Amino acid sequence: MTLHVEVLSPDRSLWSGEAGLVIAKTIDGDIGVQTGHSPVFGILSPGSVVRIREVPGDENPGDVVRAAVRDGFLSVTNNRVSILASSGELSGEVDTGTAQADLDAATEAAGSSAEAEESAEVRYARARLRAAGDSA
Repeated sequence: MTLHVEVLSPDRSLWSGEAGLVIAKTIDGDIGVQTGHSPVFGILSPGSVVRIREVPGDENPGDVVRAAVRDGFLSVTNNRVSILASSGELSGEVDTGTAQADLDAATEAAGSSAEAEESAEVRYARARLRAAGDSA
């Protein structure tokens, strides 16, 4: 049995398909969802990366999808996982040069390093780079 997963933003469906595991960061901590998970509703941590893993038994285990999300919600019920993001970008869509420039601009605009760490723009730019495979 597998999970049916949807990653949605207000203007489009980012990804939809079957998976064996979904890993997301909520404001209450990390959550891993497999088939049979109890129903849950969570608030996604701002500037986080959602990872969707292969169906168990596939020849190429690993992430099928990595998506950077600005913020949003996670809903789990009846082996269905919905990620509802205010803004999001799949790893393959991230232009790392643009994301790095956005990070630099957001960090500069935030001023002090403490304020920069809390800035939604900084967190989202870092998430985009992490989703693309860069260490940010």
